Amino acid sequence: MGMRRSWSVIIWFSLMLAGLAIPAVSEGQVICTGNASPPPELPVYEQPPIPGPGYIWTPGYWGGGPSGYFWVPGTWIQPPTIGLLWTPGYWGWREGIYVWNAGYWGPHIGFYGGVNYGFGYGGVGYEGGRWENGVFAYNRTVNNFGAVTITNVYEKTVIVAPGASRVSFNGGSGGVTLRPTAEEEAAAHEQHVAANPAQLEQERTAGNNRALLASENRGQPPIAATAKPGEFTGKGVVAARSAGPTGTLGPKPIGAAGVKPTSTAPSALDKKETTGRSETTLKSDTPVKPLNTEAKPLNTEAKPTNTGSKPLNTEAKLPNNGKPKPLNTGAKPKTATSPKASNPPQVATGSGAHSKPSSKDKKPPG
Repeated sequence: MGMRRSWSVIIWFSLMLAGLAIPAVSEGQVICTGNASPPPELPVYEQPPIPGPGYIWTPGYWGGGPSGYFWVPGTWIQPPTIGLLWTPGYWGWREGIYVWNAGYWGPHIGFYGGVNYGFGYGGVGYEGGRWENGVFAYNRTVNNFGAVTITNVYEKTVIVAPGASRVSFNGGSGGVTLRPTAEEEAAAHEQHVAANPAQLEQERTAGNNRALLASENRGQPPIAATAKPGEFTGKGVVAARSAGPTGTLGPKPIGAAGVKPTSTAPSALDKKETTGRSETTLKSDTPVKPLNTEAKPLNTEAKPTNTGSKPLNTEAKLPNNGKPKPLNTGAKPKTATSPKASNPPQVATGSGAHSKPSSKDKKPPG
């Protein structure tokens, strides 16, 4: 009996300690276990095409597990019911540790730490779409429709600064310092719906993939986003891209801006640097042709030098055409008077024929 009581006390005391270790839960939020070190910066990636009408984009985030931070790819999700919007979760500094404030579905977008998740989640509110008469309408300037036909669309410019911060947590050292607005505070007290099973499966699958651990991918996960939840392979998977010092997607915007003030030839050099093509390929481009055209006049100038030499040859021919011809013309009469070419030699041969009659004349008459 005494032994049973002692075990009961131990179990009760252990449960009590476990209850003390669980952080307090604020209204409208679910706070998970925390970490002493902050999560990495948000990776840079492109949004995969929407699978079809009715899906709402949920951005990727760094989840926390026993092996450290791991990336949960962003994906398209069908909302639990009409009229609900997704408020992303965020890491916040609280009492010396970073704790995870889970996201939720609600009629309005609440506070998500001021973290710039992109694709309409710029830190405050959501500019990617809105509900209109029970149908979700998409902002065409934010969402990637791909080959899917979306009829309920509108257009609203969303300005994103080139050097927008990719910090993934609020508060602490180097975190976002934004505080919730009055509207966001009111949204936190509304009735919420937790992440649906597809979202939970997305996080569970990511947590079991070692390639998505921050310690393995160094902040650039090979699976940054998926077209559908749970599908981590196939054409709908998007990998993270390297970002420049300002958080942009690399030198493309800089190269495009540099082409305008420069001439055609420098633009070919810019294209070579951005596309990585060889010099042999660049020789066939239009910008290089003016260089070859300038070389042609050099060859044309060389041709007059050869043309100038021809008159010299022509002058040399003139004396031969003038003087030798009279000499040859004088020699031709001599050839005409030669015995071989004229009739007089034949006359001489005829005189030999007249000698026979002369011999007959010598015969005595009679």
